[in-house]
Amino acid sequence: METLDNSSWMSKPNNWWVGNTDPVWQGAFEDLPYQNEPFNDPVSLAEWHNLGYTQTKFTGDMYDMRNPEPEWMNAIRKVLPWKHFSWSVYRMGPGCCLPTHADTYARFVKYHSITDMNTVNRAIFFMKDWESGHIFEIDGVPQTQWKAGDYYVWRNDTEHLAANVGKTPRYSLQITGVIE
Repeated sequence: METLDNSSWMSKPNNWWVGNTDPVWQGAFEDLPYQNEPFNDPVSLAEWHNLGYTQTKFTGDMYDMRNPEPEWMNAIRKVLPWKHFSWSVYRMGPGCCLPTHADTYARFVKYHSITDMNTVNRAIFFMKDWESGHIFEIDGVPQTQWKAGDYYVWRNDTEHLAANVGKTPRYSLQITGVIE
């Protein structure tokens, strides 16, 4: 199991990189009591509508750190031993898309009183193997063919997008934190 520390992160040439870990969750995420919340960046929402996006829902469903933490999260904490570690399991149903954006980390920054946004990082772990129609793009580079346990880590304002134009839910685990 690879771990990410500050020295290995700082040596990365790009704003993002890829890793892999054992998929210790093994289906334990599919039946969580997910809830939907609206996308929290009005600037991005206005831009998307101006571009012609017509949907009213841009987010999938979440089960996050306001709920009891799954046991398997301890293994993920070892992969990303970050300060102010927060998590959200995310289910994106067919037909859902989240156009290109950079995260604002509004809830995370407020909760942890973060003053330097350059210290904030995000990771996405794929819970299942890639399926047709499941889309992830980071920094303008499309990603497909992932395996359960593959993860992507990026610096705070790296643009990315997600979509599900397939026939099955797309599951991921989103981690936000500060690398010590």
